[in-house]
Order: sequence, then structure tokens, then C-alpha cells
Amino acid sequence: MTDNIFGNMIEPDERLRLHRETRTGVRHLYRRLPLDPAPGQPIQLVLTTGGTVPYDSARCAYTTDGRDPAWDSAPLLDLEPAAAEWDSPTWSIVRTWTVSLPPQPAGTLVRYRLAARRADTAQWAEADDRSGYALWVDNDPPPAWAKSAVIYQIFPDRFYPGNGRAWKPAKSLLDFYGGTLRGVIDKLDYIQSLGFNAIWLNPFFQTSSHHGYNASDYYTVEPRLGTNADLKELIEKAHARGLRMILDFVANHWSKDHFTFQDAQQNPASPYRDWYFWNHWPDDYECYFKVRELPKINLRHPAARAYMLDVARHWLREGFDGYRLDFAYGPPHDFWVDFRRACREVKPDCWIFGEVVHTAEWLRSYTGIMDGTLDFYLARALRETFALGSMSLAEFEAFLSAHEAYFPPEHIRPSFLDNHDEERFLHLAGNDKARLRLAALVHYTLAGPPIVYAGTETGLSQERPMLQGGRSVFEECRLPMNWESADASLQDYYRRLNALRAEHPVLWSGSRRLVHLDAEAGTYAFVRQNDDETTLTAVNLSDSPRVVGIRGAGLRSGADRLNGNEVTFRGETLEIHLPPKSGAFIAP
Repeated sequence: MTDNIFGNMIEPDERLRLHRETRTGVRHLYRRLPLDPAPGQPIQLVLTTGGTVPYDSARCAYTTDGRDPAWDSAPLLDLEPAAAEWDSPTWSIVRTWTVSLPPQPAGTLVRYRLAARRADTAQWAEADDRSGYALWVDNDPPPAWAKSAVIYQIFPDRFYPGNGRAWKPAKSLLDFYGGTLRGVIDKLDYIQSLGFNAIWLNPFFQTSSHHGYNASDYYTVEPRLGTNADLKELIEKAHARGLRMILDFVANHWSKDHFTFQDAQQNPASPYRDWYFWNHWPDDYECYFKVRELPKINLRHPAARAYMLDVARHWLREGFDGYRLDFAYGPPHDFWVDFRRACREVKPDCWIFGEVVHTAEWLRSYTGIMDGTLDFYLARALRETFALGSMSLAEFEAFLSAHEAYFPPEHIRPSFLDNHDEERFLHLAGNDKARLRLAALVHYTLAGPPIVYAGTETGLSQERPMLQGGRSVFEECRLPMNWESADASLQDYYRRLNALRAEHPVLWSGSRRLVHLDAEAGTYAFVRQNDDETTLTAVNLSDSPRVVGIRGAGLRSGADRLNGNEVTFRGETLEIHLPPKSGAFIAP
């Protein structure tokens, strides 16, 4: 079985291409220290130059009043050479330049530009071929509720028809199965009973597709799914049950049927023409992954940006509590700076996290710009370790310890085992539910807010792999919910995991420490610890029973609160009796 991870960073050739691209020319890539500057802190900006073009100086133009900086009128600062390092993939020296912007008070919007001068022509080259960047200096951490969130992801067309209706007789996975917002309302008690406290709702706007990522109207619910009144009722009834609502928001592109694109393509004098990137008007334009149905929006255009920000404000006013940002590395960073500011003005405790399938450095660059990013790296490690067995427990721990050290604590990383763009975990695991239970235990006892894709908790798998004929068929992981054949035992397992997450705040607020690793035996354990409590997660990935002895875990009493496995304490040593492919969660 081969895994399918959404995005092209999985391919080694693409990684090498990206590395070479980002180590040549003039590059800023949003590198700064600190990542999320506090009021009164200097802000160091980092620039690199590399390749065959000679650069002899670099400079920065900036403003603090929200205006775009112009080279001929904004304050200018010179960058200083800071380092020169050899880069083997490009077979050249990469030079680093730095400059510090003056400290700014809270509430300051800093916009800036960086450029380096060619020594041969005296011409200035803009960093990253872009005209500007932005930072918002604030005391504005992610909302407190985000860290304790446990999120249930719903793909509306495949969730539940509602009102006692049956699924439509679809001929293929591209067809409409008949899920509705009324169906989501009907299942709110179910979602609440499992212990989830937030819902991520995949797109529901007017669309021609079953998935909704090609919306033609950002203010209207797709009639197949219901009405705007249904959506309002869903939000109100979810809130009444203590469930937050997270909207799946696409800012990078929309349908070619959107009225602005239709006008821009048909009218040479259209006011919307500059909302798009034309290679040759009217039929050659930039798209999302070259899909002509999805024209890319020029969010540097003031009117296009203002329109998108107005949409974001609108749905927060309608009751949504936050946004999952689709393809978030498509729009420029400075758009997301404005987006976060606009959203916080309407709802100060809204949660904003992005889908960024890119390098870890690129993900980290969104710190302070968003509240965090989805943890695709952890998803891959969990899938390779517990579903495919292609990553050993030693390799998993090496990944995890480095991964946790790399991201700052204010960068929240919602995590998942699968989603609507990837193989179902259970399918990858050969429908071995014991492996799913083990992965879910580790998933739930790490810091990132866990996301469960509807159906994972019912034992929903898929019929065919997504990789077919060299391409990804995403619909394979979007089978309709198996309500009539749901695995009650697995549902109860997720109910217990959600309860443990709620009962033990250490799982989202504490540190993690490895206390046992025997990759050959297939056993592994770590503790989560803060000033108030210590818990221990232990797994046996092997096909044989194991007795795991652990000394120095910081626990002198406790029991397996998840599966009831035998635990014996002898002073500072505890022994855990684990059946084959099983785990334990130990707490006093």
C-alpha cells in the first residue's frame, strides 16, 4: 500500500527544485526574529542572495501607518552582511543579510519591502519577486479555546441526508449523495455525545461540485445542501450544545462561474479584470494547479482583497467561530495579516489555522500571521508508523522530538490521521482497527488539537486506493457515512479518548518526555507533564503480548484509564501488561 499525502512536497524532485529555487536570487521568505514580534521588540529581517548574479548591497523600505512603502518616499534602512554559507545542491555560496526594524507599539501594522542591488547593472531586485510584506505587532495570542479543541470534520454531501431520507442512488463518487445541512443538525446530539467540542464544516457555498471548493457565490448556501436559514439554525443549535463552528474558507481561488470572473472574461473594460492573473486575456489565466475551473484571485488588488475580507467578516458575524484556510500558501502572507486583523476586529477569540503543505520552515513562517497550521508532518509520521509500518518507533520518536522543538508554542498545529484529501487511515492499515486504535491513542495524547474526519470513528474505509494510473483520485476517501454499519466499539473508543482529553488538560498544556523505547520489541511510552499532573501513554505495536517496565516516569500510582490493562507499581517502577497491538493511558 502506498500513502497519498495531499500536495507535491512528497516528491523528492520537487523538494530539490524548491530548495534550489529558494537558495538562488534574492530571498526573504518571511524570515524574521522573533517570528511574532511583541510590542517594543526590535524586528530582525533576514535576506539571502545566491546563484550566479552578483549582489553588492541590500535595503529595506517600511511604513508603520498601513500604507504600502514606496522606495522614493518611505524610510529606508540598509541591510548588513551577516554570513556566507556553502550550499551543495546549488553548488554555490549563499550570503545572508540582516536589518532590524525599530520597535513598535501594540496595534502597529508594519509593511515593508526588501531588495538587493546587482553589482553589474546597479538595478534593484525585489525579494521573492514581490512588492511587499506585512507584520502586525500585537499582544494577540491564539484563542484559549483552540488548545483544548477536539474537532469533528464534516464533508456535507457525504455525511447524512437528514429528515429520515436515504442516500441518493449515485452512479459514481463524483455524483451527489444527498447529504444536507439538515442532516448535520440531526446528528448534533451524536457529535456532542462523542465528546467533540468543535465542528469543521467543509465548503457549503453555491457550487457545481460535490466538494464545494469551486464556489460561485460566497454568500449563499448551495441549494442541494439547504438554505442560509438552515445554516443559521445549525450554528445556533451547535452553539447551544457547546460546539464551536469552523468554516472551511477558500481565498486563493473560486469558480469560473463567479460573477466577477464572468464579467472580467467577457467585458474588456470590466472593473474586475485586475482581480485575476491573465497570461493572455480572455482565455489564458492563472489557475489553482492548472484547473481551468478554478481561476486564481489577485489578492494584491485592493478591491479583490477588500471583497474577500468582507466575506470573512460576514460569516463571523453570522456565528462562525473560526476558519480553516484552504490552500493557505497560495495567497501572499501579507493578505493573511490583513485577514487576521479583520477577523479579530469582528470576533476577538476567533481561531484561524491554515492548510499549508510545504516545508516546515514555510509553515513556521505563519507564526503570528495565523494562529497555526494543520500538521501534515505528524499525519504522515502517524500513518507510516501505525498504518503502514514503514517508519519504526525509533524513527517516529526522532521525528516527533525534533518536530516539537522546531515550532514555537504559540504556533498551534491541529493534527489528524486522515481527511477528505488522503487515504482513509483504516484503508492504509489493511482495515486493521487495532492499528487505528493505537494511532488514535498517540494522536490524542500529543499537544495539537485532534481532528477526526467523520467516518474514522465508525470504521469507514474505502474500496480502492487513491493512487490510480499515476494520479490521485481524491473521491475514493469520500464514501458516504456508514451509519447503518457503524462500529459501536470504535465509536465508544473515540468517546473515551475525547473524555480523557477533556479530563486531563496536561494533554494540551504540558511538556512531553520519552520514557521508554524498544523499537525491536515494538514498545514505546512517553509522559505528558505539567505542574499539576503527569500522564503516561504506552503502546505495543507488536503481534505479541509485552510487559513494559518503566522507571522514572514520575508516576507512583494510577491505572489504565483507556483500556483497563494491568498496571503494577513498585516504587518508581511501573509495569504495564499490554496485549498485542494495544495501548494504555495511565493517570492517577
